[in-house]
Amino acid sequence: MHTKAQRRKVFSEEEIATLIVDTAVNLHKELGSGLLESVYEVVLSKLLAKKGLHVQRQVSIPIEFAGEHFDEGFRADLIIEGKVIIELKSQEKITSAHQKQLLTYLKLTRTKLGFILNFGAALMKDGIERIVNGLLSKNFAS
Repeated sequence: MHTKAQRRKVFSEEEIATLIVDTAVNLHKELGSGLLESVYEVVLSKLLAKKGLHVQRQVSIPIEFAGEHFDEGFRADLIIEGKVIIELKSQEKITSAHQKQLLTYLKLTRTKLGFILNFGAALMKDGIERIVNGLLSKNFAS
């Protein structure tokens, strides 16, 4: 007999990426831009969970160095399936500081794929940045 957890679909990083982008674009169309980041976080996390994804919100990211463990208060907005980190913004534009923030999270967690989703952009496709292994790829949705 299989439990629900044993039968749960295993999503690839690219399947997760597609679901994230599609859901973010639809959410932006429905709610528009300019709301607080926390609104987008709550709604996006619920929508992704409804699609069968395991979603963690406000995940603490420690620093480990030379056998030492430091809890410095870094928090990833969303981690999806333990494979993709999402950093949410609601600003006019994404800056290099936002990119460094996500890169830090990716490196500290040894995670390969991350997205900055800026719900402050007029068009959501202009507010999506995908970062893979430290390489920036702009306008993933276009």
